[in-house]
Amino acid sequence: MDDRASAYRSAGVDIDAANAFIGRIKGLVATTFTKGVITDIGGFGGLFKPDLSQVKEPVLVAGTDGVGTKLKLAFAFNRHASIGQDLVAMSANDVLVQGAKPLFFLDYFATGRLDAEVAEQVIAGVVEGCKQARCALLGGETAEMPGFYADGEYDLSGFCVGLVDNDRIVDGSRVTIGDQLIGLASSGLHSNGYSLVRKLFEASNLGPDDELPGCGAPAAEVLMAPTRIYVQPVLGLLRDLEIKGMVHVTGGGFYDNLPRVLPEAVCAQVDFGSWPVPPVFNWLKAQGAMAWPEMLQVFNCGVGYVIIAAAASAEEIIGRLGAMGVEAWVIGRAIKRVQGLERVEVGF
Repeated sequence: MDDRASAYRSAGVDIDAANAFIGRIKGLVATTFTKGVITDIGGFGGLFKPDLSQVKEPVLVAGTDGVGTKLKLAFAFNRHASIGQDLVAMSANDVLVQGAKPLFFLDYFATGRLDAEVAEQVIAGVVEGCKQARCALLGGETAEMPGFYADGEYDLSGFCVGLVDNDRIVDGSRVTIGDQLIGLASSGLHSNGYSLVRKLFEASNLGPDDELPGCGAPAAEVLMAPTRIYVQPVLGLLRDLEIKGMVHVTGGGFYDNLPRVLPEAVCAQVDFGSWPVPPVFNWLKAQGAMAWPEMLQVFNCGVGYVIIAAAASAEEIIGRLGAMGVEAWVIGRAIKRVQGLERVEVGF
């Protein structure tokens, strides 16, 4: 038989290698399938039949994101196993903020030349993220584009769709003065601020295997720690307790993300020092000669997710989260917005 793929291969795109890669990951992806999945990967679209038996007014919630320039460190350190979890976390946590249960996830992986070993590590991380978020990896796209990406580099995007009952949507509209801000521990830097992280790391003259000062672990391990996925513990809370607002602390840190769920008449008062700041943030602050307000504008500083609830519920929420392995603290409260106050006031 004629080699029909030879012309495209000569241009740098190996169709046979791409098809072989899909075959390699089929079994891996299948481990994420929930009962709603009714197609295998490889089709033009993934089919999902949601269970609406317990939902009065179903509302779909969709989110999309990438992992930013954290990818540059993955390339430099040759560490690809956790970056897929980052990808799932960024969208699944966003969907969760509205109170939605993630149903399925789609990924987009693009590279100049497909390295099946690296790509499989990335997809394995996506699979792990989907398992933690209890959503199906319904499909995706692997694009080989020679000349578009530097050798050894790739790009990632992720897309998550969740489901919430209309009367259970969490949008912050019920937040009132006196409600408590409960901060949930991050697993580290998560997936934002990496343009600054890379700049500071390069200036430090440290290598990936050198211990990051004060952190007790190699730089690559600390800087590549995967983003925490909050889906399971938070959905557990939503079943039984009234949660008025939630925030995924990503790009823009505290100052840009908290106002996204606050009513116009309300500000957030954050008590800096009410939670332990992980050592990596102290190192970044010292390395960049930054003040804490600058840090809180860029990084999560140890709080990756915030729940807003009535003061009477705070102790129970913190106790339940602790029982599920997530450390949490009251980090502030909702206060009246007055002229001259920022939407987020931080007390140092």
